[in-house]
Amino acid sequence: MSVQKNDDRKKLDLKLPLMPWFVQQFIDYKRPDLSPSTLLEYIRDYESFFGWLRAEGLSQANSNTEITLLELETLHMDSIVGYRLHLTTRAEGTNTRVTVSRKLSALRSLFHYLSQIAEDENFYPLLKRNIMAKVEVKRTHKPKDTATKLKGKILEDEELLEFVGYIFEGYGRDVEGNKQAYYSFQLNRERDACIASLILNSGLRVSEVVNLNVDDLDVNNKLIYVTRKGNNDETFKTPVYFREQAKEDLALYLSLRQSRYKTPKREKALFIALPNGRQEGKRMTKRAIQEMIIKYAKRFGKPYLTVHKLRHSFATDYYLQNDIYKTKEQLGHASTETTEIYAHLTDKTMSEAIERRLDS
Repeated sequence: MSVQKNDDRKKLDLKLPLMPWFVQQFIDYKRPDLSPSTLLEYIRDYESFFGWLRAEGLSQANSNTEITLLELETLHMDSIVGYRLHLTTRAEGTNTRVTVSRKLSALRSLFHYLSQIAEDENFYPLLKRNIMAKVEVKRTHKPKDTATKLKGKILEDEELLEFVGYIFEGYGRDVEGNKQAYYSFQLNRERDACIASLILNSGLRVSEVVNLNVDDLDVNNKLIYVTRKGNNDETFKTPVYFREQAKEDLALYLSLRQSRYKTPKREKALFIALPNGRQEGKRMTKRAIQEMIIKYAKRFGKPYLTVHKLRHSFATDYYLQNDIYKTKEQLGHASTETTEIYAHLTDKTMSEAIERRLDS
């Protein structure tokens, strides 16, 4: 099991007993089909909704475990509208449209289960009236819209190589007057350049990078074995190819991994961090990788660049040389609909390339 899935399963097991019995039943029903990470998001969304019901006096429960089916059954449409307004205008740290849509979808899934699938001892639905069936959850973003938002915020053409080179050398020149920053650069530049290079030459997700173990890597054949998102067979790892450019960066980092980071032999993680004051290195966290890429991106002159946009950068470059189906498989997308983003991005890229050629 991946590190992230293991952590999320533990959190799920701690939070689940704090939910009403019918939510626990719903989560058990969904366990075979959804990852612990997705189920944990469901629980967090239900915590938010139930907390709001109690605060608004729409439930008499003293805790979430005491929320009743009757209270859900007798909700008015005005209440759902009020909750949507709470999410978009009144909640601290106002939610984005995507987040609101996800939270409402989570509620629709629960209410659908209770009204259409789950039964009581007399074979009647647990929920007699489903208010969420009246709520339309609109699609929040289309591939073309996503492509438009990404334009100018990813790496294109020579920038893919230039960014890795900047991490390896250029950043050091920019911070050499700052002793602490320069020391960190000298310690981590091979590792950091390797991570960026691997994503830019394979399209891995940051969670997939975090979960990589040394044994997952086949440098000679340019293969890496990945626990893919949405695959609930935790014993199966998908072989993913990386391009030649990453091979040398991986070999260099691997030669330093144990000595540079004081990595104990029992540590299986591919990418290691050595926090201040620690005697042994340990697996890098998702947040550490995200913050690391942002740090370099700002100095590189691409302040909008994030670790996920490195994946988009690879995908756009890869799609220019391959079809949508190969790109879908390489990225591990569930459907080609998601991959269409890169079709729209490359249409723009190709039109700009033609303009440049005509101007030259």
